[in-house]
Amino acid sequence: MPRPREQLIAISDTPYYHVVSRCVRRTFLCGYDRETGKSYEHRRQWIEDRIRLLFTEND
Repeated sequence: MPRPREQLIAISDTPYYHVVSRCVRRTFLCGYDRETGKSYEHRRQWIEDRIRLLFTEND
């Protein structure tokens, strides 16, 4: 039987997890998009901060 994600992920053991590399219509969430030539790197810190906030709310 599958376990809840909160039981599978231990931030203290491994603080890095792959969330997603692309979104709708093959657009990038963060990083450099070679198709459009645009950089979405500014989103990376926002995403990391948000994930950390969500994990601390569940503790």
